[in-house]
Amino acid sequence: MTAVFSSRSAFSSAYPASSLFDDAKEINAVGLSLNILCQSYPDHQLKRLLDSGTRIRCLFLDPKGQAIRAREAEEGYTDSTLTTLTALNISMLTRLRDRLDTASAQRLELHVYDETIRFNLIIVDRGLCVVQPYLPQARGVDSPTFVITDNTAAEGLFPIFDQVFRDMWERSKPV
Repeated sequence: MTAVFSSRSAFSSAYPASSLFDDAKEINAVGLSLNILCQSYPDHQLKRLLDSGTRIRCLFLDPKGQAIRAREAEEGYTDSTLTTLTALNISMLTRLRDRLDTASAQRLELHVYDETIRFNLIIVDRGLCVVQPYLPQARGVDSPTFVITDNTAAEGLFPIFDQVFRDMWERSKPV
C-alpha cells in the first residue's frame, strides 16, 4: 500500500486527475458515476489520450438498475440524484465517443452493471490502483481511499482488485 487517505477529497488533493491520467496507456475504472474521470478530467484531455492510443474502460452502476436505487436510499436521496449524475456522466462519455474517429472510439468502452456497489476502483497502466470502499450511509466522497502501487506480489492487494474489475467487466453490459 502506497498511501491511505481519510476521504476522496484528501486523495484528490494529493493525486489530481491530471497526475493519474495524463500519461496513461490504459485506464480501467469501476464505480458509481466515475466523477474523477467524467467531472474532474477535461474532455479534450480524454480525447488526446484516446487519440494517442490509450484504452479506457469505464464500468458504471446502471442508472436504470435496482442497485443504484438501493444506494440512493442508503445515502438518503429521494430525488434520483445518483441516477441523474450517473446517466449524465455516461452521456458525456458517449457524446465524446461519438465525436472520435473509429479507432479512438473503439478504445473508449462503456459498460454498466447492476450489483450492490462495493468499491470504486481506478487501475492505471496495471501499475497504480486506487481503491475506495462504499461505506453504509456515507457518500462516496466521504469514504477512505487507498492507493496501491505494488502489483508484483502475487499475494498482494493489487491482483485482488484487478481481478474484481475483470470479473465485474465480464458480467457487465455494454452501453
